[in-house]
Amino acid sequence: MTFNALDATALAQLFTEARTHNKLDGEITDAQLQEIYELTKFGPTAANGSPARFVFVKSAEAKKLLEPALDEGNREKTMASPVTVIAAYDMDFHEKLPQLFPHTNAKAWFEGERDNRFIPAFRNGTLQAGYFIMAARAMGLDCGPMSGFNNAMVDEAFFKGTHIRSNFLINLGKGDPSAIFARSPRLRFDEACKIA
Repeated sequence: MTFNALDATALAQLFTEARTHNKLDGEITDAQLQEIYELTKFGPTAANGSPARFVFVKSAEAKKLLEPALDEGNREKTMASPVTVIAAYDMDFHEKLPQLFPHTNAKAWFEGERDNRFIPAFRNGTLQAGYFIMAARAMGLDCGPMSGFNNAMVDEAFFKGTHIRSNFLINLGKGDPSAIFARSPRLRFDEACKIA
Protein backbone atom coordinates (compact mmCIF):
# COMPACT_ATOMS: atom_id res chain seq x y z
CA MET A 1 0.00 0.00 0.00
CA THR A 2 1.30 3.43 -0.87
CA PHE A 3 0.39 6.69 0.82
CA ASN A 4 -0.03 9.92 -1.09
CA ALA A 5 1.74 12.13 1.45
CA LEU A 6 2.06 15.88 1.09
CA ASP A 7 5.52 17.13 0.23
CA ALA A 8 7.87 18.62 2.83
CA THR A 9 6.98 22.19 1.89
CA ALA A 10 3.28 21.63 2.52
CA LEU A 11 3.96 19.79 5.78
CA ALA A 12 6.20 22.63 6.92
CA GLN A 13 3.47 25.21 6.19
CA LEU A 14 0.86 23.21 8.06
CA PHE A 15 2.89 21.73 10.93
CA THR A 16 6.65 21.77 11.34
CA GLU A 17 7.33 25.43 10.57
CA ALA A 18 3.91 26.83 11.53
CA ARG A 19 3.85 28.79 14.77
CA THR A 20 1.41 30.51 17.10
CA HIS A 21 1.86 34.19 16.27
CA ASN A 22 1.46 37.11 18.65
CA LYS A 23 1.96 39.91 16.10
CA LEU A 24 -0.22 39.69 13.01
CA ASP A 25 -0.94 42.24 10.32
CA GLY A 26 -2.00 42.47 6.69
CA GLU A 27 -5.41 42.54 5.08
CA ILE A 28 -7.81 39.62 4.98
CA THR A 29 -10.75 39.77 2.62
CA ASP A 30 -14.21 38.41 3.28
CA ALA A 31 -13.63 36.06 0.33
CA GLN A 32 -10.55 34.61 2.06
CA LEU A 33 -12.53 33.98 5.23
CA GLN A 34 -15.16 32.18 3.19
CA GLU A 35 -12.48 30.07 1.48
CA ILE A 36 -11.11 29.02 4.87
CA TYR A 37 -14.56 27.96 6.01
CA GLU A 38 -15.19 26.11 2.74
CA LEU A 39 -12.18 23.91 3.61
CA THR A 40 -12.99 23.67 7.32
CA LYS A 41 -16.49 22.29 6.76
CA PHE A 42 -15.14 19.06 5.26
CA GLY A 43 -13.42 17.94 8.48
CA PRO A 44 -15.25 15.00 10.11
CA THR A 45 -17.59 15.44 13.08
CA ALA A 46 -19.81 12.93 14.88
CA ALA A 47 -22.95 12.27 12.81
CA ASN A 48 -21.80 15.19 10.63
CA GLY A 49 -23.24 17.39 13.38
CA SER A 50 -20.99 20.37 12.54
CA PRO A 51 -21.68 22.34 15.74
CA ALA A 52 -18.95 24.96 15.20
CA ARG A 53 -19.99 28.52 14.56
CA PHE A 54 -17.49 31.24 13.65
CA VAL A 55 -17.75 35.00 14.10
CA PHE A 56 -15.14 37.05 12.24
CA VAL A 57 -14.41 40.13 14.31
CA LYS A 58 -13.13 42.54 11.70
CA SER A 59 -14.87 45.91 11.94
CA ALA A 60 -13.95 48.64 14.42
CA GLU A 61 -17.41 48.29 15.99
CA ALA A 62 -17.02 44.53 16.51
CA LYS A 63 -13.53 44.99 17.94
CA LYS A 64 -14.93 47.47 20.49
CA LEU A 65 -17.43 44.83 21.58
CA LEU A 66 -14.69 42.23 21.97
CA GLU A 67 -12.06 44.39 23.67
CA PRO A 68 -13.52 44.53 27.22
CA ALA A 69 -13.67 40.71 27.35
CA LEU A 70 -9.96 40.26 26.63
CA ASP A 71 -7.37 39.59 29.32
CA GLU A 72 -4.86 42.41 29.51
CA GLY A 73 -2.07 40.30 28.01
CA ASN A 74 -4.16 39.53 24.92
CA ARG A 75 -5.72 42.94 24.35
CA GLU A 76 -3.08 44.78 22.32
CA LYS A 77 -2.27 41.93 19.95
CA THR A 78 -5.93 41.13 19.37
CA MET A 79 -6.90 44.73 18.65
CA ALA A 80 -3.99 44.95 16.16
CA SER A 81 -4.88 41.69 14.41
CA PRO A 82 -6.66 42.07 11.05
CA VAL A 83 -9.32 39.53 12.08
CA THR A 84 -10.12 37.73 15.31
CA VAL A 85 -12.22 34.60 14.98
CA ILE A 86 -14.57 33.66 17.79
CA ALA A 87 -14.64 29.87 17.52
CA ALA A 88 -17.93 28.85 19.10
CA TYR A 89 -20.29 25.88 19.25
CA ASP A 90 -24.05 25.56 18.91
CA MET A 91 -25.66 23.75 21.83
CA ASP A 92 -28.68 23.07 19.60
CA PHE A 93 -26.63 21.74 16.68
CA HIS A 94 -28.96 18.73 16.48
CA GLU A 95 -31.68 20.88 14.92
CA LYS A 96 -29.72 20.80 11.64
CA LEU A 97 -29.19 17.03 11.63
CA PRO A 98 -32.15 16.32 9.32
CA GLN A 99 -30.24 18.42 6.76
CA LEU A 100 -26.72 17.19 7.60
CA PHE A 101 -27.37 13.50 8.39
CA PRO A 102 -30.58 12.76 6.46
CA HIS A 103 -30.36 8.97 6.14
CA THR A 104 -31.51 8.36 9.72
CA ASN A 105 -33.21 10.24 12.54
CA ALA A 106 -30.00 11.38 14.23
CA LYS A 107 -31.75 14.39 15.73
CA ALA A 108 -33.52 12.05 18.15
CA TRP A 109 -30.14 10.94 19.56
CA PHE A 110 -29.58 14.41 20.99
CA GLU A 111 -33.07 15.47 22.06
CA GLY A 112 -33.74 16.47 25.66
CA GLU A 113 -31.97 18.81 28.05
CA ARG A 114 -29.49 21.16 26.41
CA ASP A 115 -26.81 20.27 29.00
CA ASN A 116 -26.84 16.71 27.64
CA ARG A 117 -25.59 18.06 24.30
CA PHE A 118 -22.66 19.94 25.79
CA ILE A 119 -20.06 17.20 25.33
CA PRO A 120 -20.76 16.46 21.64
CA ALA A 121 -21.19 20.18 20.87
CA PHE A 122 -17.96 21.18 22.62
CA ARG A 123 -15.92 18.21 21.40
CA ASN A 124 -16.90 18.47 17.75
CA GLY A 125 -16.89 22.26 17.76
CA THR A 126 -13.33 22.17 19.09
CA LEU A 127 -12.37 19.70 16.36
CA GLN A 128 -13.77 22.06 13.75
CA ALA A 129 -11.90 25.01 15.22
CA GLY A 130 -8.71 22.94 14.88
CA TYR A 131 -9.61 22.23 11.25
CA PHE A 132 -10.10 25.98 10.82
CA ILE A 133 -6.54 26.67 11.99
CA MET A 134 -5.16 24.12 9.54
CA ALA A 135 -7.31 25.49 6.71
CA ALA A 136 -6.10 29.03 7.44
CA ARG A 137 -2.49 27.83 7.38
CA ALA A 138 -3.16 25.98 4.12
CA MET A 139 -4.42 29.28 2.65
CA GLY A 140 -1.18 31.02 3.64
CA LEU A 141 -2.35 32.80 6.79
CA ASP A 142 -0.83 32.63 10.25
CA CYS A 143 -2.84 32.04 13.41
CA GLY A 144 -2.72 33.03 17.04
CA PRO A 145 -5.20 30.79 18.88
CA MET A 146 -5.76 31.69 22.51
CA SER A 147 -7.87 31.52 25.62
CA GLY A 148 -7.36 34.45 27.96
CA PHE A 149 -10.74 36.13 27.67
CA ASN A 150 -14.06 36.20 29.49
CA ASN A 151 -16.36 33.73 27.73
CA ALA A 152 -19.48 35.04 29.44
CA MET A 153 -18.77 38.58 28.24
CA VAL A 154 -18.16 37.38 24.68
CA ASP A 155 -21.35 35.33 24.75
CA GLU A 156 -23.31 38.33 26.00
CA ALA A 157 -21.83 40.63 23.34
CA PHE A 158 -22.02 38.29 20.34
CA PHE A 159 -24.46 35.46 21.12
CA LYS A 160 -27.07 36.96 23.45
CA GLY A 161 -30.41 35.23 23.17
CA THR A 162 -28.96 32.24 21.30
CA HIS A 163 -27.79 28.75 22.24
CA ILE A 164 -24.26 29.42 20.88
CA ARG A 165 -21.30 29.53 23.27
CA SER A 166 -17.75 30.78 22.70
CA ASN A 167 -14.86 28.33 22.92
CA PHE A 168 -11.61 30.15 22.06
CA LEU A 169 -10.26 32.95 19.87
CA ILE A 170 -8.01 32.81 16.81
CA ASN A 171 -6.18 35.91 15.62
CA LEU A 172 -5.54 35.78 11.86
CA GLY A 173 -3.08 37.59 9.63
CA LYS A 174 0.50 37.48 8.42
CA GLY A 175 2.77 36.71 11.34
CA ASP A 176 5.94 38.58 12.25
CA PRO A 177 8.61 35.92 12.89
CA SER A 178 10.70 38.40 14.91
CA ALA A 179 7.92 38.63 17.52
CA ILE A 180 7.98 34.97 18.57
CA PHE A 181 10.42 33.07 20.74
CA ALA A 182 12.04 29.73 19.95
CA ARG A 183 9.65 26.79 19.59
CA SER A 184 8.91 25.05 22.86
CA PRO A 185 9.73 21.34 23.15
CA ARG A 186 7.20 18.66 22.24
CA LEU A 187 6.79 15.20 23.76
CA ARG A 188 8.57 12.33 22.01
CA PHE A 189 6.50 9.55 20.46
CA ASP A 190 7.33 7.16 23.33
CA GLU A 191 6.24 9.76 25.90
CA ALA A 192 2.84 10.43 24.32
CA CYS A 193 1.96 7.29 22.40
CA LYS A 194 1.52 3.56 22.85
CA ILE A 195 0.93 0.99 20.15
CA ALA A 196 -1.32 -1.67 21.65
